[in-house]
Amino acid sequence: MSTLEAAKSGPPRRLGPELAAFGRFMLRELKPRGKLLTPFNLISLPIILAGVVILVIRFTYGLGSVTNLSQEFPWGLWIGFDVVSGVALAGGAYVITFVVYVMRLEKYHPIVRATILNGLLAYVFYAGALVFDLGRPWNIINPVIGNSFGYNSVLFLVAWHFMLYMAAEFVEFSPVVAEWLGLDRVRRWLVRLTLGAVIFGITLSTLHQSGLGALFLMAKAKIHPLWYTEFIPILFFVSSIPAGLSMIIIEGTISHRVFRDQIDPRRHGSFDQIIVGLAKGATIALFVYYFFKALIFVHEHHWWLLGDGWGALYLIEVVGLALVPCVLFAYGVRYRRVGVIRTAAVLTILGVVLNRLNISIIAFNWNSSTHYYPSWQEIVVTLMVVFAEIWVFRWVVSRMPVLRDRPVAARVEVRKRWKRTGT
Repeated sequence: MSTLEAAKSGPPRRLGPELAAFGRFMLRELKPRGKLLTPFNLISLPIILAGVVILVIRFTYGLGSVTNLSQEFPWGLWIGFDVVSGVALAGGAYVITFVVYVMRLEKYHPIVRATILNGLLAYVFYAGALVFDLGRPWNIINPVIGNSFGYNSVLFLVAWHFMLYMAAEFVEFSPVVAEWLGLDRVRRWLVRLTLGAVIFGITLSTLHQSGLGALFLMAKAKIHPLWYTEFIPILFFVSSIPAGLSMIIIEGTISHRVFRDQIDPRRHGSFDQIIVGLAKGATIALFVYYFFKALIFVHEHHWWLLGDGWGALYLIEVVGLALVPCVLFAYGVRYRRVGVIRTAAVLTILGVVLNRLNISIIAFNWNSSTHYYPSWQEIVVTLMVVFAEIWVFRWVVSRMPVLRDRPVAARVEVRKRWKRTGT
């Protein structure tokens, strides 16, 4: 008997039933869980649907049909908030993975999976929103296929860093997916890749966070002197650390209330200690950021620029939304006031977002006779992106072992779940 005949006479393959069972399992997992008529659902669903309709109009009739963009103001809310600000707020992922996997501070391990998930979704949705703003969105693949791209361009560098960092974060999160599917062998293999993916991701993060700032180095004549400096790349990188840590504090606080049933009760008390630890790092990073801003201001002799509205806006950003939250963080850490820390985190997020909007939109072409204001369609699409990310995050956390202390990862358990779907 030949080898081929022996193989044919062996046990029948069960690939078909396995795929069918997996398909039924996925369909069951896609079904909504919990209450549908919640305040969040009632608010977010109409906005998401409206955003989809606006995007259809945008891709059918062009950017001018739904935005207030022009040749003088080519970048608007979709770039200034979704991309430039959103990437800064996702900085907590590379900070926490460095702390947990490189520095081995296991105290922060309970939040590492949720933080990686938040970072991954932020890059997928916020950086992905770049497609909305491109006049010719099909050219977004040019940096990949090598179609007349400038390999010495900062934008080319940022594009590749975004793609590679999203891949690294997916590898970091992939053991959670394997646990959810009960693929124990695959999970063990993926865990071995985690440290390498983390180191690779941290390297990419330090580069593209500063790379975003480097994009504005070529616009010295267009950005107000209070915000333009040759150190914008350094300021973008440094500010992403307190922004990311502040987002972890706020998102973690909300998640611990919304998904309270998925968290070990013993972890609820320890989360306050984690918040205090995060606040320590945010205090140091925010002080460094404020020190750099103050040093640049004094060195450039910008005192005379504080006498108008631009000066008032600058003081609100630097003093009210950088120095004040820095002091609040220090006070909250010193006296273990978690409420004060959360307030400081909100102010820090507002400060970093305002800084990014000032550089990319508000103080861009500041001396022009016309000014850019986002259209209501741009605002709706931005809200759609935010709400869509929250929906996906909620779906993943409700099904995968993101917050659970000891997830069920046995393949047998998944088989049982597949069988309950009708196999």
